[in-house]
Amino acid sequence: MTKAAAIEVPAKGGFSFDLCKRNDMLLKKGVQMPPFRKTGTTIVGLIFQDGVILGADTRATEGPIVCDKNCEKIHYMAPNIYCCGAGTAADTEAVTDMVSSQLKLHRYHTGRESRVVTALTLLKSHLFSYQGYVSAALVLGGVDVTGPHLHTREEGIDLVAEAICSGIFNDLGSGSNVDVCAITKGNVEYLRNHKLPNPRTYVTAKGYSFPKPIEVLLTKVTPLREKVEVIESGDAMEETVTAQALAMARKPPYQ
Repeated sequence: MTKAAAIEVPAKGGFSFDLCKRNDMLLKKGVQMPPFRKTGTTIVGLIFQDGVILGADTRATEGPIVCDKNCEKIHYMAPNIYCCGAGTAADTEAVTDMVSSQLKLHRYHTGRESRVVTALTLLKSHLFSYQGYVSAALVLGGVDVTGPHLHTREEGIDLVAEAICSGIFNDLGSGSNVDVCAITKGNVEYLRNHKLPNPRTYVTAKGYSFPKPIEVLLTKVTPLREKVEVIESGDAMEETVTAQALAMARKPPYQ
């Protein structure tokens, strides 16, 4: 009996280059590598038995660059209404904040709870007036006096999380974590980072630490000297410091 060869396990963290030689060999043999997919943000809206569930990934990109791994794409509109945003981050933030303030003024004026159709009308009117120049693709959800019944709450959350994970693992424009927002009558449950499908791994449990040295930007020593005048008066000699000399000694070196 011979002992089985030990299996080398790669260290945690970092990028593995184990398949680079294999991929290069396949390319030389004429095998075309599968193309990547990048369509953008993944957002989901679902109606269940008691309310609405919204979901979104947390990756913000600028072309091939990942700008933020844990941004919020589920925006507050009203106490009973939230909105998922995709597109340009600045546009989605600006549009949802503007409509949210209008809904708040409407509640103050009427004394009633905001309705989803009101928020929908405000969003549609604003986006249509700009004819596509405001890049904001939105999924609006909320609970007011009406609402259909489809799924149970647990099934709805699992289904939304599974749909977002599909975008995270199959689309380069989506990634990082899963946010879920469950809205029911009189209650909102915002599940921030409900799932972490891509946890960060480190070589050590404490992660990485970087020293922060103290840098000296400028060192300059300017000595101060007093101008002394010697005045002879008869046989006695007196040393007096004039007011002008004192002023020059106290003057800052850069004035």
